[in-house]
Amino acid sequence: MISLNERAHAVFRRLSDAAEPLQVAVCELENGTTVLDAGVDVDASLEAGRLFSEVCLGGLADVQLRQLQLDDLTLPGVEVSVHQPVLACMASQYAGWAVNVPATGSSKKYFAMGSGPARALYRGDPIFADIDYRDPATVAVLTLESNRLPSPEVAAWVAGKCGVSPDRLFLLVAPTASLVGSVQVAARIVETGLHKMHEVGFDMATVRSGFGSCPLAPVAADDLTAIGRTNDAVLYGGRAWYTVKADDAQIESVIERLPSVASRDYGVPFGELFRRHGGDFYKIDPLLFSPAEIAITNSISGRTFHAGGVNTAVLRASLLA
Repeated sequence: MISLNERAHAVFRRLSDAAEPLQVAVCELENGTTVLDAGVDVDASLEAGRLFSEVCLGGLADVQLRQLQLDDLTLPGVEVSVHQPVLACMASQYAGWAVNVPATGSSKKYFAMGSGPARALYRGDPIFADIDYRDPATVAVLTLESNRLPSPEVAAWVAGKCGVSPDRLFLLVAPTASLVGSVQVAARIVETGLHKMHEVGFDMATVRSGFGSCPLAPVAADDLTAIGRTNDAVLYGGRAWYTVKADDAQIESVIERLPSVASRDYGVPFGELFRRHGGDFYKIDPLLFSPAEIAITNSISGRTFHAGGVNTAVLRASLLA
């Protein structure tokens, strides 16, 4: 059986072994947990972001940096080729774990969004009700989107949820407002479309492969601005292609609902939309969170279905203003 955590740990070692040239910092906490800082107290590199993203994907994807041509707009971007999309994206990369550790003693309350294969050990978010997979690993690898590094108490809490000892836990941390943060969000382009399929009732198990491209959002001065830019890169510049084995009628029933243009909130830069809703993330239409453009090829019929398109006007306003 494939172990997402073991595969991700192999990528983690490549990143940590090249810590100095890749501009990351690695330390071992007093309880033995290894923490890799990829943007909190260091200015990590693009290559660090690429490997960080492959860790998120459980070592089941190739992430590359590319120059993208979007109509008349040329931007740096990320391309992702995913080998087993349900495992790589939904059992690993999906940011479904809100790591919310209460204050204890001298340790302050800690919050981060958790991604990566340790989720498949914890199995604490609802998506696992639809994924028939259990990781046999005795090592846990988790990426944290946060501007704070975790304490030994936080590491012990995470290790307990994953059923491993703290010295078998490996944590990677990057803020949204960092180079690695921009890369790893762009690398979620295939996952974002796959999650949207799940939300509208399309059977994820029919998806055999995924490929996507997404612009690389310029690093912002703060996390709130970074959240706006990185979301806009996906919603208005992201493209995803899937190969499935399904009935054409199944694809036809959902294809127009898959891209971000299907949302009532489409067309407004995410930061502005966030302010309109009073800073309440959950008031934003959930159908917005998907790539700008999606294509699905059915390998049974040979037909390709397509919906959506890039929106360079919003991209210019958000990424280049």
